Amino acid sequence: MLKQGDKAPDFQLEDDRGEKLTLKQFKGKKVVIYFYPKDNTPGCTTEACGLRDVYDDILAKGAVVVGVSADSVKSHGNFKSKYELPFYLLSDPEKNMIKAYGAWGEKKMYGKSYEGILRSTFIVDEKGMVIKVFPKVSPKNHPEEILAALE
Repeated sequence: MLKQGDKAPDFQLEDDRGEKLTLKQFKGKKVVIYFYPKDNTPGCTTEACGLRDVYDDILAKGAVVVGVSADSVKSHGNFKSKYELPFYLLSDPEKNMIKAYGAWGEKKMYGKSYEGILRSTFIVDEKGMVIKVFPKVSPKNHPEEILAALE
């Protein structure tokens, strides 16, 4: 997993509208990149709606939010529309960005181990450097943690 002080890997992925986005497009802004397992699941919906509710505060601190999962562009479009999410959702079905950031690894559920997306967040500064890492995110309190880190 990336750590504070690392250069954030660039990416080129389609967003929820099918438009390609790169990290370079956000140069001069802070970028909150959050990785989540799946659209329309309870924890992911809680996290996304929490970020939606504080999005204006995040923008006021000079940052944008980018959510990333392996879901399709269509799934992201539906998820974004259903919950009126104001930020970008990137589709990474090949898991290239997910793995580059270290957000892929072993998870456990009901005593079984499996590989999956690790719910984690990275704050990248205006020059493309990682300034904060949240390796294990609790969906409920996470928006407040992000706001505090952007101070």
